[in-house]
Amino acid sequence: MTSPQIKSLDHLVLTVADISATIAFYCDALGMTHQEFRGADDVLRHALVFGSQKINLHQAGAEFEPKANHPTPGSADLCLLSDTALDDWIVHLSACGVGIEEGPVGRTGAVGPLRSIYLRDPDANLIEISNQL
Repeated sequence: MTSPQIKSLDHLVLTVADISATIAFYCDALGMTHQEFRGADDVLRHALVFGSQKINLHQAGAEFEPKANHPTPGSADLCLLSDTALDDWIVHLSACGVGIEEGPVGRTGAVGPLRSIYLRDPDANLIEISNQL
């Protein structure tokens, strides 16, 4: 018998200090789409959608159960893949007032080499935007 295997990531959760600021950043600077939805408890929730994945948002101090043991704004380190050239991202992010912390630099991703830039979201989470090479 073979061991069960994971196919893909459906969503992840970010605990944030300010949901509105997070939505504005990820939608305006990173081109994601804000989605409102109701959980099984019928409470209104917020997510950021991109491709076939999403990031669910939890307000710090009012997280939904179950949750991480230590939900903390600013503790995430995410790598996001893009087909848009990094030079175009740099111009766009600059126009949005978002600074580049590092890059472009070479990195290794899940399926091969990447070229990446690094920036911070409103909670100081580290965001890596990468082109697959």
